[in-house]
Amino acid sequence: MELDRIDRKIVATLMGDATVPLARLADMVGLSPTPCWKRLHKLQKAGVIRGRVALVDPERLGLGLTVFAGISAPEQSADWQRRFEEVVAGLPEVMEAYQLAGSHDYVLRIVVRDMGDFERLRRQITEAIPVRDLSANFALKRLKAETVLPIDTQSA
Repeated sequence: MELDRIDRKIVATLMGDATVPLARLADMVGLSPTPCWKRLHKLQKAGVIRGRVALVDPERLGLGLTVFAGISAPEQSADWQRRFEEVVAGLPEVMEAYQLAGSHDYVLRIVVRDMGDFERLRRQITEAIPVRDLSANFALKRLKAETVLPIDTQSA
């Protein structure tokens, strides 16, 4: 789907605050409410806007440990990759997962209460599927965490 400037403005505005009422959103992007709603619906249907969420502080919920786990696969078969994706999809503590080119095949961003929770999750992963290596880096301090993508809202 090709996004024009108004579509990008709608997306940028909602990334900053998904609670903006439709009438205000329409005014902010220079449309009346009905055309704005139609564009918003089109963006949602096309999967550009996947959902609307509340951003919360994990530490205030007792989730004080963020772990970046690098995983090396023992093999590069499609079956292993499919099984690994299934395992990761079933773990709510895994916030993000990426397949990489580099020193590891995958990296996971994991959020848990403490080291005991991480150890339980590490065992759960390695018992569910064989891995060649699982190395963990523990975040000491969050320096930046953005949810707004750097999209161009100026050009046509």
